[in-house]
Amino acid sequence: MLSPAYLLALTLTTLTLLFLRLLYTLPSTNPTSPTPRKRGSQPTRLLIVLGSGGHTAEMLSLLPNLPTTSYTHRTYVISSGDAFSALKAAEFERHLFARAEQGLHLPSTAIKTQNNNSLTPAETQRAYGSYDICVVPRARSIHQPLLTTPLSSLRCFMRCLSILHSPSSLTPTPSPNSSLTATDYYLSFLPASIFSNPSKNATLFTYPDLILTNGPATATILILSAVFLRFVGLRGTKGKMRSVYVESWARVKGLSLSGRVLVGGGLCERVVVQWPAVKGWGLGRVEYRGCLVR
Repeated sequence: MLSPAYLLALTLTTLTLLFLRLLYTLPSTNPTSPTPRKRGSQPTRLLIVLGSGGHTAEMLSLLPNLPTTSYTHRTYVISSGDAFSALKAAEFERHLFARAEQGLHLPSTAIKTQNNNSLTPAETQRAYGSYDICVVPRARSIHQPLLTTPLSSLRCFMRCLSILHSPSSLTPTPSPNSSLTATDYYLSFLPASIFSNPSKNATLFTYPDLILTNGPATATILILSAVFLRFVGLRGTKGKMRSVYVESWARVKGLSLSGRVLVGGGLCERVVVQWPAVKGWGLGRVEYRGCLVR
């Protein structure tokens, strides 16, 4: 039988190793560099967290000229029942598709037709890339008892792990040029995902290269899920799931609750605020970039 002293020493050693592993994982103590990529190699996946109403409008206003050739696949994460954000994401993708058709905002190395800046259908599809919309259960609904919150948060956490691992299975859906109603989206959400177009390169999309959020509660659990996957050290997570948190324009004097959790825990590589009074928060880990909302 093992002696109490041996068990105590074993426990302390294990906790110390786990603590050191956590310090190695946290972006604030060990910032990671993006995975080096060769031109024309594996596509880049961008994960964008949307929230109800103002969070979604703010987030999409930050990305009017998003270069689709740089961010080949976009994953939008919304909470269950948030048809508004789903419709706005699809509308935003139609905007990106229109830009790709016109050959706008493409790198100088992009292939263009000889006569004008418009692209052929094949070139447009290559420049545009693809996207999906994933739904996660709400971590806590309005008026939900605190007693049941841990269970609903765990469900949200498990769903976030699945989304981070890879985009949902591709299913044929309308192109970005089609118009869908909120009812259409709710019907499409039965499998909990929407893809704009099937892609033969679906297996190339794994963990997101970048996570972008501006503060909805869902983002906190999703970033915690990303830190957990990096802590476990699963294959393919190195250099992936870097996160950027942009504090809401409405936060003039201090960080939101989500911001305080993410900054205080050192869970994000970068934290950007839009008002100078908020810059003092976060022990120097907060960047002031002026008003970014257009």
